[in-house]
Amino acid sequence: MKKALITGITGQDGSYLAEFLLSKGYEIHGIVRRSSSFNRSRIDHLYHDPHLPGTRLFLHYGDLADSSQLTEIIYNIKPDEIYHLAAQSHVRVSFDLSEYTGDITGLGTTRLLEAMRRSGTKAKFYQASSSEMFGGAPAPQNENTSFQPRSPYAAAKVYSYWMVRNYREGYSLFACNGILFNHESPRRGETFVTRKITRGIADILSGKAKKLYFGNLDAKRDWGYAPEYVEAMWRMLQQDRADDYVIGTGESHMVKEFLEEAFRYVHLDWGKHVEIDRKYFRPTEVDSLRADCRHAREKLNWEPRIKFVDLVKIMVDYDMEKAGVQSPGIGKRIVAEKGFDWVKDV
Repeated sequence: MKKALITGITGQDGSYLAEFLLSKGYEIHGIVRRSSSFNRSRIDHLYHDPHLPGTRLFLHYGDLADSSQLTEIIYNIKPDEIYHLAAQSHVRVSFDLSEYTGDITGLGTTRLLEAMRRSGTKAKFYQASSSEMFGGAPAPQNENTSFQPRSPYAAAKVYSYWMVRNYREGYSLFACNGILFNHESPRRGETFVTRKITRGIADILSGKAKKLYFGNLDAKRDWGYAPEYVEAMWRMLQQDRADDYVIGTGESHMVKEFLEEAFRYVHLDWGKHVEIDRKYFRPTEVDSLRADCRHAREKLNWEPRIKFVDLVKIMVDYDMEKAGVQSPGIGKRIVAEKGFDWVKDV
């Protein structure tokens, strides 16, 4: 039985990855921060009392700011694969918490890599890099596109990217960068724009809200379905040689298009419910991101099955039903038809 260690296991990607790896027969170990209140709703359906026989998911207290604890966890668990997903991951917030973002999103990766080196582990390492690293570089972007970060978050991710490359080349670690473009789902954080839209629609339909407030509606992003992207992470670590991969759909859509598609799905006029608030604008904006993922297609045999319109329906359905409003139900059928039988939130 393979062992996998996941940082950020309670996040969107971490929870889907844990689900996926459990379906593959793995034993899963996740690092969580100590808190007086639980923030584990995304993995509640996976977690069982570790005293029970057959349990394959275990949680360990740790923090990306504590290198000694990371070293101890890796040394004791001896994982076969490490998936580093934890970060301060909100781009707009990174402008307000730039030092913290640099410490956790940037230096946190170095602490993990150094923990691997010092513990002598032979584990394969996945680093969650980001399309935000490309910043102002013209679309489409691939593995050879130069980085032009335009936020503290993106700059921290660029630092992590190069540390992975340095440890791979300097210490012969099997370490991959997965440069993932935007990937969404019903488990996306509620402050991220896509979830803010779909949850806002549910609030409007349930009578809890009348208006939604956003920043730049003209920014273009390549949006995909998160469960597909965690499968790509796993495929990277099944290769014989470590490499870096861009993962995306190859399609680009404005925030305004996401609004239009989501409101059209429930027969509402978005123009009557949406207003602009300058506080949601970033000091420096990334205008357009679109993935050129030919390398992943050729080496990983990975292709996205869920595209933009279907993704919108999946997310709207979820938030409507969560709010007690009957949904059209098309999104739920799409997930079933595309073969995501291991996904438990639709």
